[in-house]
This record gives sequence, C-alpha cells and structure tokens, in this order.
Amino acid sequence: MAGVGKLMKQAAKMQKKIEALQEELANKELEISSGGGAVVITINGQSEFKSLKVDPELLKEEASLVEETLLEAIKEAASKAKAYNEEEMSKATQGFSMPGLM
Repeated sequence: MAGVGKLMKQAAKMQKKIEALQEELANKELEISSGGGAVVITINGQSEFKSLKVDPELLKEEASLVEETLLEAIKEAASKAKAYNEEEMSKATQGFSMPGLM
C-alpha cells in the first residue's frame, strides 16, 4: 500500500502544478497578426479572446475579403493558443504516470 500513498502525493503535487499553470495560462497573452497586420488578435493561453484590432484600411475592402481576413486571423489565434496550452500542460504532467492508466 505504500505505492498508493506515493501515488496520491504525486497526484496532489501535479494538481497544484496544474492549478498554478492554469492561472499562468489565463494571464499569458498571445498577439496574433494576420493579413499583413490588418488584423491583430490578442488571446490568452486558455483560448479566451481579449481584443481585436482591425486596420481601418481593411474595412474599405470588399466585405468578402474582410470576412476572410478576420476568419483566418481567428483560426490562427485559436490554433496558436491551443498549441501553447497543450505544450505547457504536457510540461506540467511530464514524469507523472499512473500504472495501468498511462
């Protein structure tokens, strides 16, 4: 049963690490620029969009171009935030294994 105690301590330690990381991810802001800087999106490490800036010159273009540029910027921001989150989470859980589960 000593193995169970060690496992519980390991799990508690990892949980604290993950909680601290979640707070860090909430505070980490990524800035993604798209369309040659026409659109700038700020998103945090938990995929929460914080701001959107659009160059007024872009708004003079056809609606379809504006829509396409905005959509691509949003997709890129979401993708980068997800990748950043997964990378940081894998660092936090590295070295932790539960026999029979991982």
